[in-house]
Amino acid sequence: MKKPIVRKLRCAVYTRKSSEEGLDMEFNSLDAQREACEAYVASQKAEGWLLVPDRYDDGGFSGGTLERPALQRLLADIQAGRADVVVVYKIDRLSRSLMDFAKLVEVFDRNNVTFVSVTQSFNTTTSMGRLTLNILLSFAQFEREVIGERIRDKFAASRKKGMWMGGWIPLGYELKDRKLVVNEAEAATVRMLFQRFLRVGSMTKLVVALRSESMTTKGGKPVDKGYVYKILNNRVYLGQAVHKGTVYPGEHQAIIDQSIWDRVHGILRESPRKRAMNTRAQTPALLKGLIFGPTGVAMSPAYTRRKGKQYRYYVSTDVLKRNPTACPVRRVPAAEIENAVIDQLRGLLRAPEMVVRTWRAARQSTEKVSEAEVREALERLDPLWDELFPAEQMRIVQLLVERVDVHLDRLDVRLRAAGLTKLVDELRARPDPLEARRAA
Repeated sequence: MKKPIVRKLRCAVYTRKSSEEGLDMEFNSLDAQREACEAYVASQKAEGWLLVPDRYDDGGFSGGTLERPALQRLLADIQAGRADVVVVYKIDRLSRSLMDFAKLVEVFDRNNVTFVSVTQSFNTTTSMGRLTLNILLSFAQFEREVIGERIRDKFAASRKKGMWMGGWIPLGYELKDRKLVVNEAEAATVRMLFQRFLRVGSMTKLVVALRSESMTTKGGKPVDKGYVYKILNNRVYLGQAVHKGTVYPGEHQAIIDQSIWDRVHGILRESPRKRAMNTRAQTPALLKGLIFGPTGVAMSPAYTRRKGKQYRYYVSTDVLKRNPTACPVRRVPAAEIENAVIDQLRGLLRAPEMVVRTWRAARQSTEKVSEAEVREALERLDPLWDELFPAEQMRIVQLLVERVDVHLDRLDVRLRAAGLTKLVDELRARPDPLEARRAA
């Protein structure tokens, strides 16, 4: 009698482990699963089962998703007709989701592939095997959901105790023994951001100033509005922990006082449009009474509004009183001309001849002042300027500048000698803002 022909069945072994813990061991969980599956395939040799040499191992991937590299490679091989049986240690190694597993079974059936679990023996080609499979999958999904609820409950309980539960470490803190500890250098930056926002009142202006100072995020990227908003709204800086909108006392030390927080958020509660309008309304005309056109006639501050946006100008009085052709320079943008004057002013104050001239004038009123002290005082105007309120900036411009003449091809700035001497006296009496910031 002839022996019956046994059809060869190519068996692909699939293994999975949710975490990466222990995968670097010489014999890990994936190896243990594969060894059990290979032993089962060997026991079915008489039935024509042959092991596929390719390995399909997913280490560190959750069973709640099908986006796993080895699984996707296995499905591609199945659709290419390279496997007849999928062998796993337990069915939850393949998937913990009933919906996802239904999709896998559909792929298996479409390609005449059988699914086998070596510890839960059944065959998906039979109705009883399918019933058993669905029951086991339901329990696997139930177990996954219960584990998720336990993790969420533990997380919530830990947050209520004010514990740090991981994630993005805020600027101003570092992690030690799984707890937030104040980093004094970064904490000074956080305090500076809160204080400067209080002074400026405009997020746009603050970010522009920070970018000009080459300030970066904790990750080394240039700061933007989103980054600063995130810092100003982070209650971690009050020493608090937040979970799903509920605030709890944190284990860590606060960086910002409640009074400063309240003042900052009083400004933030206003709409950005209203804050911008307030900022523009508070911006004085720095050159009012100082700026003159090519004809020698004064130029007056003026405002226009287009599409809800306000624009500032200095307009020739001749144009206002007579006609548009009375002056070759009818108007100039206020921000541009003010920045140009300030740049010239800063350059003049750094010039050696201006330092000597100011020192000689200062010596007449203060005998003990040295040239080095005058130079140091004038150099401090640069970093100090952006820290000043607009009204204070206007006062200094009015103190230093005698006249600004606008020509078709240039800008002339004439300084007040007496104003320079007075400014030096004020700067020498004022504490160094950089030293004060370091001390803070």
